[in-house]
Amino acid sequence: MNIVGSGATLGARVEGIDLSRPLAPENYRAIEQALGRHGVLCFPRQQLDAAALKRFAENFGSLEVNVANLYHEPGIPEVMILSNIVENGKPIGLSDAGQDWHTDMSYSRTIAFSNVLYGIRIPMRDGKPLGNTEFCNMHAAYDELPDSLKQELDGMTVTHDFNKFWEMMRREKGSTRPPLTEEQRRRKPPVSHPVFLTHPITGRKVLYANPGYSVRINELPEARSEEVLNFLFAHQLQEKFRYRHNWAEGDVLMWDNMGTIHNAVADYRPDEPRLIKRCQVMADKYFPELY
Repeated sequence: MNIVGSGATLGARVEGIDLSRPLAPENYRAIEQALGRHGVLCFPRQQLDAAALKRFAENFGSLEVNVANLYHEPGIPEVMILSNIVENGKPIGLSDAGQDWHTDMSYSRTIAFSNVLYGIRIPMRDGKPLGNTEFCNMHAAYDELPDSLKQELDGMTVTHDFNKFWEMMRREKGSTRPPLTEEQRRRKPPVSHPVFLTHPITGRKVLYANPGYSVRINELPEARSEEVLNFLFAHQLQEKFRYRHNWAEGDVLMWDNMGTIHNAVADYRPDEPRLIKRCQVMADKYFPELY
């Protein structure tokens, strides 16, 4: 196994391993450490079925079954299908997943450690891939905050709400998602997490707030909370913190949900097919006292 950093603020390629087969324990540990260090890992030229994708992902923690309870791999609900393909008049997957800046599962008491995505069909136009994934580095975003703001927010918490992102997609993106049901809202009530999270792999602080789900800094007056959140959202999206993964078919892309935020670029048409399968790894391994 050879891990080659991108030279950018995030990103590395992991060459020389076949994820369809079990790895040695030391390889899983090396991947875990590299994920903390680089934030985003690409394993190119993989050939996996859904069961193999699940087997690889579950080495890093428990796997989530999406709250929307839609578009699962038959018999493997931990594998979600992300796709704009329609067969027999029905969509085979969620077509608009992740189309704005956010951190998966920050709205949950059990936060996410990592996403593991497998690219099966990648839309192309003029020889270039579409539907690429952007990331921002939350280690760097924390490091470059003004010291006065670090001191002000130290020890404070921020509320995250699943419905914020869901309704934004419905309102601004023209999504066909229905409103969340009362049962879905009940299962995912708003939760609070530290604004500054100590990363369990690097031991460094990260900015754990994001435009998709963060709604209120609990210890601040409402007006100051809104002011600070608007500043944090603009700060964390600066170009110097950004990295883009350009997809190729056969890529397995794994990223650290605590040390990054991400955005799925929706620049492809309905007639440009995209098919990705996803597992979401929870952080119960790293924060067992919470769960």
